[in-house]
Amino acid sequence: MSQSHDDISLLDEVSAAVQTIKKELHKRIVGQDEVIDDLLACFSCGGHCLLIGVPGLAKTMLVSSLAQCLHLQFNRIQFTPDLMPADITGSEILFEDRTSGTREFRFIKGPVFSNIVLADEINRTPPKTQSALLQAMQEHEVTSSGCTYPLPSPFWVLATQNPIEQEGTYPLPEAQQDRFMFSIEIDYPDLQSEIEIVKRTTLPRKDTLAAVLSADQLSTYRDLVWRVPVADSVVSYAVSLARATRPADAFCPDTVKKLLTWGAGPRASQFLILASKAYAVIQGRPTPDANDVTRAAFPVLRHRLVKSFHAEAEGISTNDIVKMIVEAVKK
Repeated sequence: MSQSHDDISLLDEVSAAVQTIKKELHKRIVGQDEVIDDLLACFSCGGHCLLIGVPGLAKTMLVSSLAQCLHLQFNRIQFTPDLMPADITGSEILFEDRTSGTREFRFIKGPVFSNIVLADEINRTPPKTQSALLQAMQEHEVTSSGCTYPLPSPFWVLATQNPIEQEGTYPLPEAQQDRFMFSIEIDYPDLQSEIEIVKRTTLPRKDTLAAVLSADQLSTYRDLVWRVPVADSVVSYAVSLARATRPADAFCPDTVKKLLTWGAGPRASQFLILASKAYAVIQGRPTPDANDVTRAAFPVLRHRLVKSFHAEAEGISTNDIVKMIVEAVKK
């Protein structure tokens, strides 16, 4: 399948827009280029993200700033143990018309009715409330009292988790984590970046972010990502990576079998290809290669692997296992 001249010109347009977005974000965000690329790649193909990082790494600022650059509505939901599903999706409220005396129930939309929803510390709330958000992620709609209400388009969920504080939390089950396309880890900044962060954040803030893209442009760019052609060899490599995470599969290396109880499902294969397409598009390339799939392997696979007792006892992380798989599977 070949690309039209219009698609080629769109590629240049997307690449230029990405550079402009990064320039705007760097007015507030120091470094984090790889994280920004991952967020843009995930968003450009319609996936949702888990953001893993300790407090104070500007996760909320990054997401809210990106929403401004994309000219989209942004809502932040702080997840707590007492949060109820209706606090997220909305609820029926009884209204009374004082002139006629009639009463009726009206649906008042909750904060999930937004283009970008930041679910802050999603593992702080019980499974019942987590499920309300995850249903919206999958179906892009909310049902209340028998009526279904579509969510805005585009609709993007970014959920944060604190990896060091697990007391009083409700970890997302593996089946629910699978709804997230990416799990992005945000690490501490390096020395020079932290010095720059302290300098910027201890002075009055005067920066304003420009809206780079409209909703219509975003829709066009998303369609482009889905149309990008992929070589059969790249698809085979992505599927081989996903299958290599399944202990009972012949593709799984012997060194990995004892480290995993369960591996990634077919959704991982799909996301590996979509992510590789998105990486290619944001860099202005007409088609992805195996290196794009390798880059996508960590954010796509790390939250889909269930480690064995042996891996837990040896202190082997999911990142270590993904690295072993990438090294074992031939491109």
